[in-house]
Amino acid sequence: MNERELHSNAALVVIDVQKGFDDPEFWGPRDNPDAEDNIAALLDAWQTSGRPVVFVRHDSPKPGSPLRAGQEGNDLKDFVAERRGRGEGPELFVTKTVNSAFYGTPDLREWFEAQGIRQFVVSGIQTNMCAETTARMGGNLGYEVLFALDATHTFDLTGPYGWQLSAEELARATAVTLQGGGFAEVVTTAELVAAAKG
Repeated sequence: MNERELHSNAALVVIDVQKGFDDPEFWGPRDNPDAEDNIAALLDAWQTSGRPVVFVRHDSPKPGSPLRAGQEGNDLKDFVAERRGRGEGPELFVTKTVNSAFYGTPDLREWFEAQGIRQFVVSGIQTNMCAETTARMGGNLGYEVLFALDATHTFDLTGPYGWQLSAEELARATAVTLQGGGFAEVVTTAELVAAAKG
């Protein structure tokens, strides 16, 4: 992507970067150890340029989940929490109990419309769950969605029939589905940071 492709009010959506995802015994092996550094770089670029940022937190209703409300794992990771309120542009904090950030409180779509936002960047955890679902729904709602694949991560997963996919395979499937299916454009953190500084 180039500088002219990033709107002056493109929103950065930072999804579920929570302490509960640091529990390898619960989640299993993960991919992309650089995800947190890339998310931090995006936050810094967005907040410095005065673009809007949306922080999203998952309040899991599932018993035993590290992301349950009231548990330490529900908290945003420190590097994200400490950046809240630091930007030059507008911010929104959304809580949700399902995958899509568009089904949270307050209403993300209403806020986007009020701010005149037509383009947003997806980052956060997990690549193939809440990040992908938010990107898909954004595409369906007519937004231009940029998916910062290297600013996300996920975990190995077992599905039906005992089928297993590694975190890397799941991330690649997400990227192929989102861009190949026309939901979003898959981009890198470096591209976005350069465009935000332009």
